[in-house]
Amino acid sequence: MLAGATVIFLATSLALAGAFIPSIRPLLTPKRLILWGGLVVPSLGLTALVAGAFTLGERLLPRQGAETLRIEVVARQFAWEFRYPGTPVATRDVLHIPVGRDIDFAVTSEDVIHSFWIPRLGGKIDAIPGHKNIVRLRADAPGTYGGICAEYCGEGHAPMRFIVIAHAPEDYEAALTSEAAR
Repeated sequence: MLAGATVIFLATSLALAGAFIPSIRPLLTPKRLILWGGLVVPSLGLTALVAGAFTLGERLLPRQGAETLRIEVVARQFAWEFRYPGTPVATRDVLHIPVGRDIDFAVTSEDVIHSFWIPRLGGKIDAIPGHKNIVRLRADAPGTYGGICAEYCGEGHAPMRFIVIAHAPEDYEAALTSEAAR
């Protein structure tokens, strides 16, 4: 993305310089501006950006693997419920995740459209009634992260937040066992 933005910035800077520097003006004929500034440079820049987006976007697609964990997320006015696979554990407004592992969040809603977002971990996805959307996220360091509903869903929307606790892999199961005991 940086390389594509740099190409566009340099092309724009050259065109701007041509407007103010008389020695560059003869190089920037209308034919050259249209060919290079309108076709070649934008095509190369956009091709690089699209190729980068496809390459990086592939990593976010949900594909079940041996190391992928799937957590069910249910939104409702004005709380989040998290259900963990293979356990009877369901937490409200507190999400426990292991560090260093891909997690597919299957997100749905029981009432209106909400938006599941953990800003420090990446992607945001809508929670739609009757439909499951999946987003893959990963925490690379233990700690506590904030999560929010990023879609206005009614008068109680502002405090519709949740806490994400990223545990070291060896502590994750113990955290779920502790939640089950509550």
